[in-house]
Amino acid sequence: MKVLVLGAGVVGTTSAWYLARAGHQVVVVDRQAIPGNETSFANGGQISVSHAEPWANWHLLPRVFKWLGQEDAPLLWRWRADPAQLSWGLRFLAECQPSRTRRNMAAIVSLALYSRRQLQQLRQELGLRYDHLERGILHIYTDAREFEHATRTADLMRALGLDRQTVSSDQCTAIEPALSDVRHLLVGGDYTASDESGDAHLFTRALAECAQNVGVEFHLDCKVERIASERGKVSSVLVSTADGNQHLKADAYVVALGSYSPLLLKPLGINLAVYPAKGYSATLTLAESAIAPSVSLTDDERKIVFSRLGQRLRIAGTAEFNGYNLEISSERCAALMARTRTLFPRLETIGEPVFWSGLRPATPSGQPYIGRTHLANLWLNTGHGTLGWTLSCGSAAALADLISGRHPEPEFPFSGC
Repeated sequence: MKVLVLGAGVVGTTSAWYLARAGHQVVVVDRQAIPGNETSFANGGQISVSHAEPWANWHLLPRVFKWLGQEDAPLLWRWRADPAQLSWGLRFLAECQPSRTRRNMAAIVSLALYSRRQLQQLRQELGLRYDHLERGILHIYTDAREFEHATRTADLMRALGLDRQTVSSDQCTAIEPALSDVRHLLVGGDYTASDESGDAHLFTRALAECAQNVGVEFHLDCKVERIASERGKVSSVLVSTADGNQHLKADAYVVALGSYSPLLLKPLGINLAVYPAKGYSATLTLAESAIAPSVSLTDDERKIVFSRLGQRLRIAGTAEFNGYNLEISSERCAALMARTRTLFPRLETIGEPVFWSGLRPATPSGQPYIGRTHLANLWLNTGHGTLGWTLSCGSAAALADLISGRHPEPEFPFSGC
Protein backbone atom coordinates (compact mmCIF):
# COMPACT_ATOMS: atom_id res chain seq x y z
CA MET A 1 0.00 0.00 0.00
CA LYS A 2 0.98 3.66 -0.20
CA VAL A 3 2.45 5.05 3.02
CA LEU A 4 3.11 8.73 3.73
CA VAL A 5 5.89 9.31 6.29
CA LEU A 6 5.88 12.71 7.99
CA GLY A 7 9.46 13.59 8.90
CA ALA A 8 12.85 12.91 7.29
CA GLY A 9 15.02 12.79 10.37
CA VAL A 10 16.81 9.57 11.26
CA VAL A 11 13.56 8.00 12.53
CA GLY A 12 11.48 9.04 9.52
CA THR A 13 14.16 8.04 7.03
CA THR A 14 14.72 4.61 8.58
CA SER A 15 10.93 4.15 8.67
CA ALA A 16 10.78 4.91 4.95
CA TRP A 17 13.57 2.43 4.19
CA TYR A 18 12.06 -0.50 6.08
CA LEU A 19 8.56 0.19 4.77
CA ALA A 20 9.88 0.24 1.20
CA ARG A 21 11.80 -2.97 1.82
CA ALA A 22 8.56 -4.54 3.05
CA GLY A 23 7.04 -3.81 -0.34
CA HIS A 24 5.14 -0.59 0.28
CA GLN A 25 5.09 2.54 -1.88
CA VAL A 26 6.57 5.26 0.34
CA VAL A 27 6.53 9.06 0.22
CA VAL A 28 8.38 11.19 2.80
CA VAL A 29 7.74 14.86 3.51
CA ASP A 30 9.89 17.22 5.57
CA ARG A 31 10.14 20.98 5.97
CA GLN A 32 13.93 20.93 5.69
CA ALA A 33 15.82 20.93 2.39
CA ILE A 34 18.03 17.98 3.48
CA PRO A 35 17.13 14.76 5.35
CA GLY A 36 18.32 14.67 8.95
CA ASN A 37 18.71 18.43 9.19
CA GLU A 38 17.13 19.06 12.60
CA THR A 39 17.57 16.89 15.72
CA SER A 40 19.59 14.34 13.75
CA PHE A 41 22.02 16.99 12.52
CA ALA A 42 24.72 17.29 15.22
CA ASN A 43 23.81 14.92 18.05
CA GLY A 44 26.17 12.92 20.25
CA GLY A 45 26.93 10.34 17.58
CA GLN A 46 26.45 7.22 19.69
CA ILE A 47 24.73 3.90 19.09
CA SER A 48 24.47 3.45 22.84
CA VAL A 49 22.48 0.50 24.14
CA SER A 50 24.51 1.09 27.32
CA HIS A 51 22.70 4.42 27.76
CA ALA A 52 19.29 2.75 28.11
CA GLU A 53 18.78 3.62 31.78
CA PRO A 54 15.81 6.04 31.80
CA TRP A 55 16.31 9.54 33.18
CA ALA A 56 13.24 8.82 35.31
CA ASN A 57 14.72 7.01 38.32
CA TRP A 58 14.95 7.66 42.05
CA HIS A 59 18.72 7.94 41.93
CA LEU A 60 18.60 10.99 39.67
CA LEU A 61 15.76 12.83 41.43
CA PRO A 62 17.81 14.46 44.26
CA ARG A 63 20.25 15.76 41.67
CA VAL A 64 17.45 17.16 39.51
CA PHE A 65 16.15 19.20 42.45
CA LYS A 66 19.70 20.30 43.29
CA TRP A 67 20.21 21.49 39.71
CA LEU A 68 17.11 23.74 39.71
CA GLY A 69 18.19 27.26 38.81
CA GLN A 70 21.75 26.30 37.85
CA GLU A 71 22.33 27.62 34.34
CA ASP A 72 25.07 25.09 33.58
CA ALA A 73 23.32 22.08 35.17
CA PRO A 74 23.24 18.80 33.20
CA LEU A 75 19.44 18.89 33.43
CA LEU A 76 17.86 22.35 33.48
CA TRP A 77 14.13 22.80 34.02
CA ARG A 78 13.00 26.28 33.02
CA TRP A 79 9.57 26.86 34.52
CA ARG A 80 7.03 28.03 31.96
CA ALA A 81 3.32 28.79 31.97
CA ASP A 82 2.88 25.63 29.95
CA PRO A 83 0.34 22.95 30.94
CA ALA A 84 2.16 20.42 28.71
CA GLN A 85 5.40 20.96 30.62
CA LEU A 86 3.68 20.56 34.00
CA SER A 87 1.82 17.45 32.90
CA TRP A 88 5.02 15.92 31.51
CA GLY A 89 6.89 16.69 34.74
CA LEU A 90 4.26 15.02 36.91
CA ARG A 91 4.28 11.92 34.72
CA PHE A 92 8.08 11.90 34.87
CA LEU A 93 7.93 11.82 38.68
CA ALA A 94 5.51 8.89 38.53
CA GLU A 95 7.92 6.96 36.27
CA CYS A 96 10.69 7.35 38.87
CA GLN A 97 9.26 4.48 40.94
CA PRO A 98 11.88 1.69 41.02
CA SER A 99 9.51 -0.91 39.54
CA ARG A 100 8.71 1.38 36.61
CA THR A 101 12.35 2.24 36.07
CA ARG A 102 13.24 -1.46 35.80
CA ARG A 103 10.30 -2.12 33.46
CA ASN A 104 11.21 0.82 31.24
CA MET A 105 14.88 -0.16 31.17
CA ALA A 106 14.05 -3.73 30.14
CA ALA A 107 11.86 -2.53 27.28
CA ILE A 108 14.41 -0.01 26.04
CA VAL A 109 17.32 -2.46 26.21
CA SER A 110 15.35 -5.08 24.25
CA LEU A 111 14.48 -2.59 21.51
CA ALA A 112 18.00 -1.10 21.50
CA LEU A 113 19.76 -4.46 21.14
CA TYR A 114 17.47 -5.35 18.25
CA SER A 115 17.99 -1.92 16.70
CA ARG A 116 21.77 -2.17 16.86
CA ARG A 117 21.66 -5.52 15.06
CA GLN A 118 19.44 -4.01 12.39
CA LEU A 119 21.83 -1.10 11.87
CA GLN A 120 24.81 -3.42 11.57
CA GLN A 121 23.01 -5.53 8.98
CA LEU A 122 21.95 -2.39 7.11
CA ARG A 123 25.51 -1.04 7.05
CA GLN A 124 26.84 -4.32 5.68
CA GLU A 125 24.04 -4.65 3.13
CA LEU A 126 24.27 -1.09 1.78
CA GLY A 127 27.91 -0.23 2.43
CA LEU A 128 26.94 2.93 4.33
CA ARG A 129 29.75 5.29 5.32
CA TYR A 130 29.24 7.78 8.12
CA ASP A 131 32.53 8.08 10.08
CA HIS A 132 31.48 5.10 12.18
CA LEU A 133 33.75 3.40 14.69
CA GLU A 134 33.19 0.00 16.29
CA ARG A 135 35.28 0.60 19.40
CA GLY A 136 32.58 0.48 22.05
CA ILE A 137 31.41 3.09 24.54
CA LEU A 138 33.16 3.75 27.82
CA HIS A 139 31.24 5.39 30.68
CA ILE A 140 33.58 7.19 33.09
CA TYR A 141 33.00 8.30 36.68
CA THR A 142 34.75 10.77 38.95
CA ASP A 143 32.34 10.40 41.88
CA ALA A 144 32.38 7.22 44.00
CA ARG A 145 28.61 7.25 44.70
CA GLU A 146 27.80 7.62 41.00
CA PHE A 147 30.16 4.76 40.21
CA GLU A 148 28.50 2.56 42.83
CA HIS A 149 25.09 3.22 41.25
CA ALA A 150 26.52 2.56 37.79
CA THR A 151 27.86 -0.80 38.97
CA ARG A 152 24.35 -1.86 40.01
CA THR A 153 22.92 -0.59 36.71
CA ALA A 154 25.56 -2.55 34.79
CA ASP A 155 24.52 -5.70 36.69
CA LEU A 156 20.89 -5.14 35.63
CA MET A 157 21.84 -4.56 32.01
CA ARG A 158 23.98 -7.69 31.87
CA ALA A 159 20.98 -9.63 33.13
CA LEU A 160 19.04 -8.14 30.20
CA GLY A 161 21.64 -9.35 27.70
CA LEU A 162 23.92 -6.33 27.33
CA ASP A 163 27.69 -6.72 27.66
CA ARG A 164 28.20 -3.68 29.93
CA GLN A 165 31.28 -4.53 32.01
CA THR A 166 32.44 -2.66 35.12
CA VAL A 167 36.10 -1.61 34.80
CA SER A 168 38.73 0.01 37.05
CA SER A 169 40.36 3.39 36.55
CA ASP A 170 43.44 1.72 35.13
CA GLN A 171 41.29 -0.25 32.71
CA CYS A 172 39.61 3.01 31.64
CA THR A 173 42.94 4.50 30.59
CA ALA A 174 43.95 1.27 28.89
CA ILE A 175 40.73 1.30 26.86
CA GLU A 176 41.12 5.01 26.05
CA PRO A 177 44.70 6.29 26.49
CA ALA A 178 43.59 9.90 25.92
CA LEU A 179 42.30 9.78 29.52
CA SER A 180 45.77 9.12 30.96
CA ASP A 181 46.27 12.76 32.00
CA VAL A 182 43.22 12.56 34.28
CA ARG A 183 43.73 9.06 35.68
CA HIS A 184 43.82 10.63 39.18
CA LEU A 185 40.26 11.96 38.72
CA LEU A 186 38.69 8.65 37.73
CA VAL A 187 37.15 6.24 40.22
CA GLY A 188 36.10 3.68 37.61
CA GLY A 189 33.91 3.10 34.61
CA ASP A 190 31.98 0.59 32.58
CA TYR A 191 32.61 -0.48 29.02
CA THR A 192 30.27 -1.85 26.37
CA ALA A 193 32.47 -3.18 23.59
CA SER A 194 29.55 -3.81 21.22
CA ASP A 195 28.32 -0.19 21.18
CA GLU A 196 29.34 2.09 18.32
CA SER A 197 29.68 5.71 17.25
CA GLY A 198 29.37 7.75 14.08
CA ASP A 199 27.75 10.75 12.42
CA ALA A 200 23.95 10.43 12.49
CA HIS A 201 23.50 13.18 9.90
CA LEU A 202 25.78 11.44 7.39
CA PHE A 203 24.01 8.15 8.14
CA THR A 204 20.57 9.68 7.53
CA ARG A 205 21.60 11.30 4.25
CA ALA A 206 23.28 8.12 3.01
CA LEU A 207 20.23 6.01 3.85
CA ALA A 208 17.89 8.56 2.26
CA GLU A 209 19.89 8.27 -0.95
CA CYS A 210 19.60 4.48 -0.83
CA ALA A 211 15.87 4.79 -0.19
CA GLN A 212 15.46 7.07 -3.21
CA ASN A 213 17.31 4.52 -5.32
CA VAL A 214 14.65 1.90 -4.48
CA GLY A 215 11.76 4.23 -5.25
CA VAL A 216 11.04 6.22 -2.07
CA GLU A 217 9.93 9.76 -2.91
CA PHE A 218 11.24 12.61 -0.73
CA HIS A 219 9.27 15.86 -0.83
CA LEU A 220 11.60 18.31 0.92
CA ASP A 221 11.01 22.00 1.71
CA CYS A 222 7.50 20.73 2.34
CA LYS A 223 5.91 21.74 5.65
CA VAL A 224 3.18 19.64 7.24
CA GLU A 225 0.34 21.97 8.21
CA ARG A 226 -2.51 19.72 9.28
CA ILE A 227 -3.79 16.14 9.31
CA ALA A 228 -7.41 15.80 8.21
CA SER A 229 -9.57 12.91 9.37
CA GLU A 230 -13.04 11.56 8.81
CA ARG A 231 -14.92 8.39 9.79
CA GLY A 232 -12.14 7.18 12.10
CA LYS A 233 -9.35 7.46 9.53
CA VAL A 234 -6.93 10.03 8.17
CA SER A 235 -8.22 11.35 4.87
CA SER A 236 -5.30 13.58 3.85
CA VAL A 237 -2.38 15.69 5.02
CA LEU A 238 -2.22 19.37 4.17
CA VAL A 239 1.30 20.52 3.27
CA SER A 240 2.70 23.84 2.14
CA THR A 241 5.50 24.43 -0.33
CA ALA A 242 6.91 27.39 -2.23
CA ASP A 243 4.32 26.60 -4.91
CA GLY A 244 1.37 26.68 -2.51
CA ASN A 245 -0.70 24.21 -0.48
CA GLN A 246 -1.74 20.71 -1.43
CA HIS A 247 -3.46 17.70 0.13
CA LEU A 248 -1.45 14.47 0.09
CA LYS A 249 -3.32 11.18 0.29
CA ALA A 250 -2.15 7.66 1.16
CA ASP A 251 -3.42 4.36 2.54
CA ALA A 252 -1.43 4.74 5.77
CA TYR A 253 0.32 7.62 7.50
CA VAL A 254 3.33 7.63 9.86
CA VAL A 255 4.09 10.54 12.18
CA ALA A 256 7.85 10.73 12.80
CA LEU A 257 8.16 14.43 13.59
CA GLY A 258 10.03 14.17 16.88
CA SER A 259 9.20 16.92 19.36
CA TYR A 260 6.69 18.46 16.97
CA SER A 261 4.53 15.32 16.81
CA PRO A 262 2.21 16.26 19.71
CA LEU A 263 1.47 19.71 18.21
CA LEU A 264 0.24 18.13 14.99
CA LEU A 265 -1.70 15.34 16.69
CA LYS A 266 -3.49 17.25 19.44
CA PRO A 267 -6.29 18.54 17.13
CA LEU A 268 -7.05 14.88 16.35
CA GLY A 269 -7.60 14.10 20.04
CA ILE A 270 -4.23 12.35 20.34
CA ASN A 271 -2.33 13.58 23.37
CA LEU A 272 1.27 12.38 23.39
CA ALA A 273 3.43 12.71 26.50
CA VAL A 274 6.31 14.05 24.40
CA TYR A 275 8.13 17.21 25.44
CA PRO A 276 11.21 18.80 23.83
CA ALA A 277 14.46 18.33 25.77
CA LYS A 278 16.97 20.71 24.22
CA GLY A 279 20.40 19.22 23.85
CA TYR A 280 23.62 21.01 22.96
CA SER A 281 26.69 19.99 21.04
CA ALA A 282 30.07 21.38 20.10
CA THR A 283 32.02 20.07 17.13
CA LEU A 284 35.79 20.55 17.18
CA THR A 285 38.22 20.11 14.31
CA LEU A 286 41.26 18.28 15.65
CA ALA A 287 44.86 19.06 14.90
CA GLU A 288 46.87 16.14 13.53
CA SER A 289 48.81 15.89 16.80
CA ALA A 290 45.74 16.16 19.04
CA ILE A 291 45.54 13.77 21.99
CA ALA A 292 41.84 13.04 21.62
CA PRO A 293 39.67 10.00 22.32
CA SER A 294 38.90 7.47 19.61
CA VAL A 295 36.66 5.36 21.87
CA SER A 296 33.28 7.05 22.36
CA LEU A 297 32.94 8.25 25.96
CA THR A 298 30.03 9.08 28.24
CA ASP A 299 30.58 11.29 31.28
CA ASP A 300 27.50 10.13 33.18
CA GLU A 301 27.73 12.67 35.99
CA ARG A 302 27.69 15.62 33.59
CA LYS A 303 25.46 13.91 30.99
CA ILE A 304 28.02 14.62 28.24
CA VAL A 305 29.24 12.32 25.48
CA PHE A 306 32.39 12.50 23.34
CA SER A 307 32.52 10.88 19.90
CA ARG A 308 35.32 10.84 17.38
CA LEU A 309 34.10 11.56 13.84
CA GLY A 310 37.17 11.34 11.63
CA GLN A 311 39.21 14.47 12.38
CA ARG A 312 36.35 15.95 14.37
CA LEU A 313 35.37 15.55 18.00
CA ARG A 314 31.69 15.85 18.85
CA ILE A 315 30.88 16.86 22.44
CA ALA A 316 27.16 16.70 23.19
CA GLY A 317 24.67 16.35 25.96
CA THR A 318 22.70 18.00 28.76
CA ALA A 319 18.94 18.52 28.67
CA GLU A 320 17.12 21.82 28.91
CA PHE A 321 13.34 21.78 29.27
CA ASN A 322 12.33 25.14 27.84
CA GLY A 323 9.54 24.48 25.36
CA TYR A 324 10.38 24.82 21.69
CA ASN A 325 13.09 27.39 22.32
CA LEU A 326 16.21 26.72 20.22
CA GLU A 327 18.32 29.61 21.47
CA ILE A 328 21.87 28.60 22.37
CA SER A 329 22.92 29.39 25.94
CA SER A 330 26.52 30.61 26.15
CA GLU A 331 26.75 29.34 29.73
CA ARG A 332 25.76 25.81 28.73
CA CYS A 333 28.17 25.82 25.79
CA ALA A 334 30.91 27.05 28.12
CA ALA A 335 30.14 24.17 30.49
CA LEU A 336 30.61 21.67 27.64
CA MET A 337 33.97 23.15 26.75
CA ALA A 338 35.14 23.44 30.36
CA ARG A 339 34.50 19.75 30.98
CA THR A 340 36.25 18.89 27.71
CA ARG A 341 39.36 20.83 28.73
CA THR A 342 39.31 19.19 32.17
CA LEU A 343 39.27 15.67 30.73
CA PHE A 344 41.58 16.35 27.78
CA PRO A 345 44.04 19.08 28.86
CA ARG A 346 46.32 18.53 25.86
CA LEU A 347 43.59 18.65 23.25
CA GLU A 348 44.73 20.61 20.19
CA THR A 349 42.11 21.98 17.84
CA ILE A 350 41.89 24.04 14.66
CA GLY A 351 39.55 27.00 14.62
CA GLU A 352 36.59 27.64 16.91
CA PRO A 353 34.01 25.14 18.17
CA VAL A 354 30.79 24.94 16.18
CA PHE A 355 27.88 25.00 18.63
CA TRP A 356 24.43 23.59 17.93
CA SER A 357 21.19 22.82 19.73
CA GLY A 358 18.38 20.42 18.91
CA LEU A 359 15.09 19.35 20.46
CA ARG A 360 15.03 15.72 21.53
CA PRO A 361 11.48 14.30 21.83
CA ALA A 362 11.43 13.00 25.40
CA THR A 363 8.77 10.84 27.02
CA PRO A 364 8.49 10.56 30.83
CA SER A 365 9.30 6.83 30.73
CA GLY A 366 12.02 7.01 28.08
CA GLN A 367 9.99 4.63 25.89
CA PRO A 368 9.05 5.90 22.42
CA TYR A 369 5.60 5.66 20.88
CA ILE A 370 5.60 2.99 18.18
CA GLY A 371 2.27 1.73 16.94
CA ARG A 372 -1.21 2.50 15.66
CA THR A 373 -3.37 5.35 17.00
CA HIS A 374 -7.14 5.27 17.45
CA LEU A 375 -7.34 6.40 13.82
CA ALA A 376 -7.11 3.15 11.89
CA ASN A 377 -4.53 4.25 9.31
CA LEU A 378 -2.41 6.60 11.44
CA TRP A 379 0.78 5.27 13.01
CA LEU A 380 3.38 6.71 15.36
CA ASN A 381 7.16 6.44 15.49
CA THR A 382 8.24 9.23 17.80
CA GLY A 383 9.38 10.10 21.33
CA HIS A 384 12.84 8.50 21.23
CA GLY A 385 14.50 11.13 23.44
CA THR A 386 18.28 10.86 23.71
CA LEU A 387 18.26 7.48 21.94
CA GLY A 388 16.88 8.52 18.57
CA TRP A 389 19.67 7.09 16.45
CA THR A 390 20.23 4.12 18.75
CA LEU A 391 16.59 3.04 18.46
CA SER A 392 15.87 4.22 14.92
CA CYS A 393 16.53 1.09 12.86
CA GLY A 394 14.79 -1.22 15.32
CA SER A 395 11.82 1.11 15.70
CA ALA A 396 11.49 1.40 11.92
CA ALA A 397 11.81 -2.34 11.30
CA ALA A 398 9.23 -3.06 14.00
CA LEU A 399 6.85 -0.43 12.62
CA ALA A 400 7.16 -1.91 9.14
CA ASP A 401 6.25 -5.30 10.62
CA LEU A 402 3.22 -3.86 12.41
CA ILE A 403 1.94 -2.03 9.33
CA SER A 404 2.48 -5.20 7.28
CA GLY A 405 0.53 -7.31 9.76
CA ARG A 406 3.51 -9.11 11.29
CA HIS A 407 4.55 -9.41 14.94
CA PRO A 408 7.80 -7.51 15.69
CA GLU A 409 10.75 -9.37 17.16
CA PRO A 410 11.76 -7.31 20.24
CA GLU A 411 10.04 -7.58 23.61
CA PHE A 412 8.60 -4.06 23.67
CA PRO A 413 5.10 -2.74 24.44
CA PHE A 414 4.31 -1.49 20.93
CA SER A 415 1.31 0.81 21.09
CA GLY A 416 0.08 4.10 19.75
CA CYS A 417 -2.24 6.48 21.51
